[in-house]
Amino acid sequence: MLLHGASAHAYARATHRVVDDVAARLATVEQPWSGTSRPELAALVDAVDLDGPGTGTDEALRETAELYATHAVWFHDPAYAAHLNCPVAIPAVAAEAMLAAINTSVDTYDQSTVATLMERRLVEWTNARIGFGGGDGVFTSGGTQSNLHALLAARERALAAPDGSRLHGVARHGLQDRLRILTTGSSHFSVAKSAMILGLSDDAVVTVGTDDDGRMDPGALAAALATTERAGDVVMAVVATAGTTDRGLVDPLGAIADLADATGAWLHVDAAYGGGLLLSRTRRHLLDGIERARSVTVDFHKTFFQPVSASAVLVREPADLARTAWYADYLNPASEADGAEEINQVDRSLQTTRRFDALKLWATLRAVGADGIGEMVDAVCDLAAAVHRDLAGDPELHVVSPTDLSTVLFRYQPDGVTAARSDALVARVRRVLFDSGRASVARTVVDGRPCLKLTLLNPTVTLADVRRVLGLVRDAAHGILAGQALMDDAPPCRDVHPRLDRAGGHLATGDQR
Repeated sequence: MLLHGASAHAYARATHRVVDDVAARLATVEQPWSGTSRPELAALVDAVDLDGPGTGTDEALRETAELYATHAVWFHDPAYAAHLNCPVAIPAVAAEAMLAAINTSVDTYDQSTVATLMERRLVEWTNARIGFGGGDGVFTSGGTQSNLHALLAARERALAAPDGSRLHGVARHGLQDRLRILTTGSSHFSVAKSAMILGLSDDAVVTVGTDDDGRMDPGALAAALATTERAGDVVMAVVATAGTTDRGLVDPLGAIADLADATGAWLHVDAAYGGGLLLSRTRRHLLDGIERARSVTVDFHKTFFQPVSASAVLVREPADLARTAWYADYLNPASEADGAEEINQVDRSLQTTRRFDALKLWATLRAVGADGIGEMVDAVCDLAAAVHRDLAGDPELHVVSPTDLSTVLFRYQPDGVTAARSDALVARVRRVLFDSGRASVARTVVDGRPCLKLTLLNPTVTLADVRRVLGLVRDAAHGILAGQALMDDAPPCRDVHPRLDRAGGHLATGDQR
């Protein structure tokens, strides 16, 4: 059952079966997911006897595909527009199969050899795209880990003694309680979560005001920096966002960098969502100023269209990652007998065992080129702009916020529908669509009011595809309102609930017993 030379035929046979099955499903998927209820799914999962005798590879893979692939959420379907999930580049999927079979761990050179060199090359390439000359970095599991790692490095810098050595004891703890992270309320939740993990005080994260659209206001940042200094606290980091999760907005990086430079503050740019703009021919200017950051997060499994997981934290100064290094004799040999220093990335990473996820990006860059990825980024951004124009003046669907990337925030509120009723429709519309399996959209809250959200990360989706999703939104909203009207006139025992017909996608109302 284990992969070895003698099992090459079994490996090929099993892998081909899986590939053929997935290919057939990709060709025939007609909606984002099956729409099977959670109780039904739970029953299917619980029915599997994980303590029973083995069924053999063929049967196990058939059963697994029937359970998982049949009910998976397919991000390539045009009606999937909910979260920051992308369909993946084919070269990356093939590379994923290669790295899984070989099972390289890139923590030390003697476990990875050329893989370490390839990852280091991609770190250098990404740094060059950012504008870091001679920087450093490491691949991570995702934006949350990348942000944590960057803020850990920022904390260690803030807690260093004047000679650069690490503070200890009372001096360290006293200063740590005064550390502050300045960011907007639209920054990713991992910023506040990192503050908790790093042991900072409960009030360590200071919210900086935004402009009317939701981008960080440099004037508000200047005021927050001054207030922090007057209070005797220390700015550990300023976190700017290049692609907020909800609105897809890019903070004014140049103006923020001016203030960070003037005060000596560590500037971290969370470009998990907007990092793909580094390759855009038409929107790269939105990231002007990112080269002045001290650290940057990039998620390749978002706007570089890579399979999960593939992220990186990049730093302008290699010494900043060195502050978080840890030594272990069996992993960190100072040198070999010939005096050559090992290239051990475990020094840079928060992880020890770590997949060779960089291989996927390498294969994609070689297959389609950096400009090819940039064109896909521009395609999804252009699509979002087209949807915004399409909804301008729409009597029912109203855009809530602009975007710099590929999100569309909107509400259903035609004439005669109050704001309160429109707000109440948001969760119900999303649930009706999701339960039907016909479409998947997200919901969020902007300025205290709920709204629906499309996150467009599929370069092959057309405006007509999005219009069909919005048509399902209208149908669901119409049906819910019609059901409410019937409820107003119906006897108390009558239960009228809207649903989307799974076969046709149109909405119906009726008794649901």
